[in-house]
Amino acid sequence: MGVIVIRLFIGYDPRESIAWHVLAHSIYARSSVPVSFVPLALSTLGGLMWRERSALQSTDFSFSRFLVPYLSGYEGWSIFMDCDMLVRDDISNLWALRDDRYAVMCVKHQHEPTETVKFLDAPQTRYEKKNWSSVMLFNNARCRALTPEYVNTASGLELHQFKWLASDDEIGEIPAEWNHLVGYQPPRSGVKNVHYTLGGPYFREFADCEYALDWFIERDRMMRVDQRV
Repeated sequence: MGVIVIRLFIGYDPRESIAWHVLAHSIYARSSVPVSFVPLALSTLGGLMWRERSALQSTDFSFSRFLVPYLSGYEGWSIFMDCDMLVRDDISNLWALRDDRYAVMCVKHQHEPTETVKFLDAPQTRYEKKNWSSVMLFNNARCRALTPEYVNTASGLELHQFKWLASDDEIGEIPAEWNHLVGYQPPRSGVKNVHYTLGGPYFREFADCEYALDWFIERDRMMRVDQRV
């Protein structure tokens, strides 16, 4: 049996580059198995993303996340995560939740934000299945509907509400602690993945948000350099 390598795609936006790197560090610092990291940076996707940016699009990876099955050759499983997160547990425990009964798996939030603006003055939108797509386990072979053509032409709601599946029965559920929404859900023990959905502590106006100290500690660990005297 070969070595297990977790294939992990993280959304990348140059305005949140520090968030991407701290998240990646939080993952590999705790992982018990090798992890292959792929930044979903538009500059690396060549001609795969050609749709015009929407006024409602808050990050560069709002739609490119749905290219993950295509970029994985429609083989095996892959994980997608937004970059504004901090993992506090072994990522292999998330990977172990894969279930071949489903095409995709996620935390099924009942999230109805009341504010109209979030980080960097980005518009906050309300829709069914809000934030379900911010952490996804893709069973790639069952996601062949997500071609580059479809991802570039489907509406935002068609993509984020999983209209590309035959039915919601193909969506499996993972525990809520793998996508804890800061500012919406009260802090609690056992959170495995912190999601700074309104804005992370790397933005001045959110520097004191819940779980901010955890993020700064992780950042400082990432920047550590041991020098020989």
